[in-house]
Amino acid sequence: MANIKSAKKRIKVIETKTLRNKMIKTKIKTYIKKLEAAIAAGDKELANERLTATISEISKAASKGIFHKNTAARKISRLTKAVNKIA
Repeated sequence: MANIKSAKKRIKVIETKTLRNKMIKTKIKTYIKKLEAAIAAGDKELANERLTATISEISKAASKGIFHKNTAARKISRLTKAVNKIA
């Protein structure tokens, strides 16, 4: 355990940031699962709606530094490909 005051503060700050990152990552996983369910059902219209929402959330996470920009781009690309295959 840290003895220095600044180190104790850093531990608290890291815990807060970790919690925030986990919440956002979990939210994105939920969005992706809902999108994949729409793709599996073959509902093109619903899939397109969910795709835009999912892309928005992934982009926000990338801009906040939760995902690396290439990771975000890869996820968006794969999801878009999957939705386009429905047609």
